[in-house]
Amino acid sequence: MDANGRIMLPVELRKQLSELQMNNFILKRAVFENHLEMYPDDEWTKLMKKINKLNPFVRKNVVFKTRFLAGVRNVNIDSTGRMQVPKDLVVVAGLKKEIVIASHLSILQIWNKDEYEAFLERTAIDFSELSEDVMGEIDFGDDE
Repeated sequence: MDANGRIMLPVELRKQLSELQMNNFILKRAVFENHLEMYPDDEWTKLMKKINKLNPFVRKNVVFKTRFLAGVRNVNIDSTGRMQVPKDLVVVAGLKKEIVIASHLSILQIWNKDEYEAFLERTAIDFSELSEDVMGEIDFGDDE
């Protein structure tokens, strides 16, 4: 990240993004860790449809939505592959010069490099055991 808060997306990543996706992303703070999440517009729309189903007369739902949406920004990637990260989100995620852009299936995560490495170290466990715990009960049949 440069001194003005601009991030240059890797060429390999830009090649994978369609022209439509290059024009609009949603950037927000992550829920569980200290980083940012970057949603393609269509993924954000799917998520918002689910969140909008929460009953607005249940206090915890209102608090959740307010916290979840705090600091949400639309961002664009320019023709040179750079994206401006708003200053408040730079501060929230503790982003510095060295960052990591990590794939998280349909979204991207933007981490301070040191924080990302600390997260990996902090969560280092037997991955085969974690895989079985998380994925072991999922039916991988043909239904989508």
